[in-house]
Amino acid sequence: MKIKIIIPVIIATFVFVAGLSPLMAATTPPAQVRIDQLSKDFEPVEFDHASHVDMVGDCGECHHHTTGTASNDPDCMRCHNSGATGERVACRDCHAPDPFSADHLKTTSEDRKRYHRDLLGLKGAYHRSCTGCHEASGGPTGCLDCHLRTEAGDALFRAGKYTPAPTDKAAGH
Repeated sequence: MKIKIIIPVIIATFVFVAGLSPLMAATTPPAQVRIDQLSKDFEPVEFDHASHVDMVGDCGECHHHTTGTASNDPDCMRCHNSGATGERVACRDCHAPDPFSADHLKTTSEDRKRYHRDLLGLKGAYHRSCTGCHEASGGPTGCLDCHLRTEAGDALFRAGKYTPAPTDKAAGH
């Protein structure tokens, strides 16, 4: 009699655990994240997500209100105070890579009921979150601490082989 009950319980437990495996894998954060959406001027950043998760502990610190944790930002909490889980948590899902492009400006101006008209662009969101936390925790804050420039970046910032040659004249005199 006991065997007739134990076998179905074992099978049901196996099916239940096997069914949870994909769900658990989907909610497990990645150990590494390659941030390359803004890599025209800088090499992609290989972000050690696992160590940051260990340091910060609360996903909502970086991912605002998309991970099931209510936002800590008072401005966001006015509307996003439920802590509902978003389908995606990547910064680029909400923050535009080029917020001043004609397409993005047209989209925001045509939709008069659009919230977040003043939403930071992707670069601003990364820097506000990353640099602010690094300043508070003693992490690296210099541009080249996290970003290696590409040749296009050297040209833009007049660095490397694009550094202007020194002149004999004092600047501005």
